Amino acid sequence: MTKSIAFTEYGSADVLRVVDTDVPEPGPGQVRITVRTAGVNPLDSKIRAGYMEQVFPVDFPHVPGLEAAGVVEALGEGVEGLAVGDDVFGQTATGAYAERALAEVAKVALKPGTLSWEQAAALPVAAETAYRALDMLKVRPGETLLIHGAAGGVGTVAVQFAVARGVKVVGTASEANHEHLRALGAVPVAYGDGLVERVRAAAPEGIDAALDAAGRGDALQASVELTGGTERVLSIADAPGAGKLGVRFTSGAEGYYGEPAFAEALALFAADKLTIAVHEVFPLEAAADAQRASEAGHLTGKIVLKVSEGV
Repeated sequence: MTKSIAFTEYGSADVLRVVDTDVPEPGPGQVRITVRTAGVNPLDSKIRAGYMEQVFPVDFPHVPGLEAAGVVEALGEGVEGLAVGDDVFGQTATGAYAERALAEVAKVALKPGTLSWEQAAALPVAAETAYRALDMLKVRPGETLLIHGAAGGVGTVAVQFAVARGVKVVGTASEANHEHLRALGAVPVAYGDGLVERVRAAAPEGIDAALDAAGRGDALQASVELTGGTERVLSIADAPGAGKLGVRFTSGAEGYYGEPAFAEALALFAADKLTIAVHEVFPLEAAADAQRASEAGHLTGKIVLKVSEGV
């Protein structure tokens, strides 16, 4: 058996419990990893609350978690390029809030020694989502990109990917996170009434494309107004709002961008051009508190669970 966090019914973070689950066996093309750290994503809470039941139905008991960093413990049939004992990070095929989890070999990468376990767990979903969003928006050097929720896990990486590509970034965030955004190379603006006017003052040359990583209020409506249409507006956080406005929403069904995303992230990190912000680290047993903090928002980077020793 292995220690996991699971829930047996939809509800608040209170439904999360520490349980013992069977050690998962890797299938063809999979590896089992001893999880050192796991990332906490907003989607984890939405699935737990039942908001995503139509899109992401789960069997109970369900172990949450989409991404992890750890050590390869076992190989499934046909796995090449990895060996038992390798340090890896990536997206998981089974819940990452557990001492052991499975991952598709195509969705993990070797963890360099310079990348901490906390940073490694904070990177997979953020990097893949940011890369995918910029690709779908067809952002080009010299353009200006508006990112809502720019200080969060995905937003922080998207800002840096864009800046490294020669794109001007205007990022919305709470006042407390404005210095963080300036350090990343973005021009920060505050949420709330008057947003459109503040963005226009920050980018008098105009906004070419907009990414909603926050799902807050009128962010999408403001984005449509600022870009002059829906064609180059994309949301990863507000599917209902996107549907009402005719804006594209991406959940990853369009294709997986992990390999190029991880490669770009690691190259920028090696060149000291990527800051992987970790907002707070919680022990596995405090997963409920970690999800509550995630739901409260106003984060600087990612929340991470410390799952096992060796971190």
